[in-house]
Amino acid sequence: MKSPVSSLPPGRRRLPRAMTALLLAGTALLSGGCAVANSAGGDAGRTDGRTLRVVLTQEPPTLEPCEASLTSTGVVVRSNITEPLVERDPVSGDLDPLLATGWKQTTPRTWTFDTRGGVTFQNGEPFTAEDAAFSIERAVNSDLACNVEGYVFGDDDLKVQTAGDNRLTVTTAEPDPILPLRLSFVEIVPRTTDTKAKVRIPIGTGPYAVRDWQPGAAISLSRYDDYWGKAPDFPRARYVWRSDASVRAAMIDKGEAEIAVALDPMEAEKDTTVAYPNNETTALRLDGREAPLDDRRVRRAIDMAVDRDGIIDALLGGLAEPAAQLVPPGVVGHNERVKPTRQDVAGARALVREAKADGVPTGRTITLVARNGMFSGVSETAEALQYQMQRIGLNVKVRMADTATHLQYQLRPLPENVGPVALLMMHGNQAGDTAFTTSQYLLSEGPQSTFGSKDLDRRVAEAGALSGDKRQKAFADLLARQNRTVVQYTHIAHMNGLLGLSRSIRYEPNSATGDELRLSEVSQATAARR
Repeated sequence: MKSPVSSLPPGRRRLPRAMTALLLAGTALLSGGCAVANSAGGDAGRTDGRTLRVVLTQEPPTLEPCEASLTSTGVVVRSNITEPLVERDPVSGDLDPLLATGWKQTTPRTWTFDTRGGVTFQNGEPFTAEDAAFSIERAVNSDLACNVEGYVFGDDDLKVQTAGDNRLTVTTAEPDPILPLRLSFVEIVPRTTDTKAKVRIPIGTGPYAVRDWQPGAAISLSRYDDYWGKAPDFPRARYVWRSDASVRAAMIDKGEAEIAVALDPMEAEKDTTVAYPNNETTALRLDGREAPLDDRRVRRAIDMAVDRDGIIDALLGGLAEPAAQLVPPGVVGHNERVKPTRQDVAGARALVREAKADGVPTGRTITLVARNGMFSGVSETAEALQYQMQRIGLNVKVRMADTATHLQYQLRPLPENVGPVALLMMHGNQAGDTAFTTSQYLLSEGPQSTFGSKDLDRRVAEAGALSGDKRQKAFADLLARQNRTVVQYTHIAHMNGLLGLSRSIRYEPNSATGDELRLSEVSQATAARR
């Protein structure tokens, strides 16, 4: 029986930890240690005990609240600068009151929300139901093309009305049993916010306000002293970004940061790191509009070519589980009966040869697009996938892209005249319901789908109208059907995150940490963290 890493490209196999550490040490000596010594690259915030310093993988593309469902934006904005009406507890899955104190379904298509009094925005203006209604209109019903509109609500507008300062009703086109969950993605902003353009510096009701954004350098926040909830421990917070995972880890070790995201699995055994399931699923999205990816045999062959165990063991440090669907366990609709595809190189080659014999241009170059900093080891994973696809007779080139470029490939309208594309993507279903995945990734015209089928579209609509056990079964069935009939995705792994934490703080990461790192949950440690 072959080792699971035997199908990784030469030079990408996992070394024993001791050998790897020795090689890394040698590399540091050869480079003079400059990378670590100058890891902060300038001012990362002084060690004053009053500034919580967070190092990200890259600069957020925007702080616009209606884009906070994008991980790179939400990790700064959500529950720090702005807040929604309700929020989902990432551990229990329950919905908790936030800017809404209560809600109920009053008709099959209408929900009523009571809003919290005594709350002010960071500009001093009082929060009322009118602001909530405005925020929903701006994010969902406007022409701003907010990510939350497509990701959460699809193409349907909402009818929003207020009754006084503390009550609003939201009416949907069709009955929606999970509307409060959907509204947990709408960040509330003042009704004076620009409706014609997205904002650079957001104003919200959260515990922190933006003090300064130095492009290419840092984002600084200040504690909002009139915050309606419990005041966070740290008066200030500062975000910087470093693309190299080893540099991010070094910043924790050298006291240059309190939190570092997306560390390399090689750091997993240190007492300043914590692994956690982060609800992210890594997959290849195969653009079925272009040959040879428009042939289901070729798409299925790619699925069969991938060595999931080898990638996880050799490149992800074992901090993941092989995936067979876009949602991990714990999400409503996850299908426990669907198992990851076992690697079958011979079978995959046979499918490609069969397609080629029928005239499919299997030699056409497929561009495998991946995002820098998406996760630790992303470039090596892209190279491994390239190697495994080439082994079965396909021609593949890798393009590593920044966030803005990757989004052009990820979201409609998709770029034209770029040839067949296999997009390495990572989908986080932080909402806990498969409806948020299917509306984006499985519908024929979904914002992050390249194609689909009418049958699957119909089943998505039917499942979305159900609740309880019927909802679970319907979504589980359609996830299995996608794998049989459409094969738009080659699922790779349900990911774990690895967070660097200074011994000077206390913080317990959860499945939402990668999407909304809640600074108010970070406290100063008075003793050892463990």
